[in-house]
Amino acid sequence: MRFFHRLSSNVNVAALLHAVARQPGLWNAHRFRTTYPNTPHSAVDDIWLRFSDETKCDTTSTVIGDDFPVWHEAAIALPQARQVILDLMRAVDAYALDRCLITRLRPGGRIPQHADNDGSYVNDHDRSRYHVVLQGLPGSLYHCGDETVQMLTGEVWWFNALVEHSVENNSADDRIHLLVDLRIWP
Repeated sequence: MRFFHRLSSNVNVAALLHAVARQPGLWNAHRFRTTYPNTPHSAVDDIWLRFSDETKCDTTSTVIGDDFPVWHEAAIALPQARQVILDLMRAVDAYALDRCLITRLRPGGRIPQHADNDGSYVNDHDRSRYHVVLQGLPGSLYHCGDETVQMLTGEVWWFNALVEHSVENNSADDRIHLLVDLRIWP
């Protein structure tokens, strides 16, 4: 596979998934990513752990300013995420943490084809995107280029976000992923 690489299939995500389920008020505290003009993420719910400073987001732009992500209050409310993120950083020999968020796509939901290649993301060749699957059932499909994968609960995937991709959740339950952008040693 060129656009996906499964790093692990046995990460214990139960504590983090349970903490998320016990705090439904964390979803959509920040809406910029899911509401800016022509966003492909309008069907997604988000929990921002480390993401853009919302006070600096340009509401007329289609690019999120991710040059200097900041910590958000959900990172304190979900300390279970720290161990998962730190373990991932050690596993891939990352030297810096960029943005982290938890996303949810409901059954029947779709994220249309798009590429995350606007702004500074495309210029940072040492930045990589990882998906830690907190909840993923058969039928939740991730398409990138000519490849399609099912990301299942407890798996960790590297993914080339610069190539056009789309998601469809044809499963019976929510698709919940922890997205982590890391800077990797060359």
